Amino acid sequence: MAATILIVEDEEDVALLLRYNLEAEGFRVLGASSGDEAIEQIQQTVPDLILLDWMLPGLSGIELCRRWRSREETARVPIIMITARGEEAERVRGLATGADDYVVKPFSVPELVARVNALLRRSSPQLVTSVLKAGDLELDRTSHRVRRAGREVHLGPTEYRLLEYLMRHPGRVYSREQLLDGVWGNDVYVDERTVDVHVGRLRKAINRNRAADPIRTVRGAGYAFDERFAAAT
Repeated sequence: MAATILIVEDEEDVALLLRYNLEAEGFRVLGASSGDEAIEQIQQTVPDLILLDWMLPGLSGIELCRRWRSREETARVPIIMITARGEEAERVRGLATGADDYVVKPFSVPELVARVNALLRRSSPQLVTSVLKAGDLELDRTSHRVRRAGREVHLGPTEYRLLEYLMRHPGRVYSREQLLDGVWGNDVYVDERTVDVHVGRLRKAINRNRAADPIRTVRGAGYAFDERFAAAT
């Protein structure tokens, strides 16, 4: 499953340029044109990387960056600040607020895409590797095969996408709504209870013979891939 990138940009032509090129690279792209819209978007789906314009209507990019760095669920999400401000003092201010990188308009799209890939390789190598491993569980993205303790596990397409989505960020708790958006897509209507059904099917397939369950249920919050699973197996 491709990395999810949130573009927070109020200039429509710039936002469309970024979306087109990032989707062409295989990324899943979300968009917001204001600070309030960006906050609402992240409440639904925590992205793997944020492209953040400095000058926005309402909340500024600097204020958004400061807020996201103070929240546990977004504290480690890479942020690239995009702005027309090229002065050294402004670059320092953006980086000091918590941005990981800084790009000045007008920018080179190939260079920006290269920066996105470089940040993802450092922050979330599991997003670019072809094989995800945790304990005795292995998911091969190239062949779409899953093995546990060397034994092949047969999963339906939805269960496979669900496992991959959870394995990408061990320990991160996803609400049912976030899983629906990330696994099924935000333009497909599915009842939240469907998530429970597919989690149950996934557990049944991978937890045979009393094997340890890597899927953690967080009461009142959702599901997570247990980050302790690899160390305990």
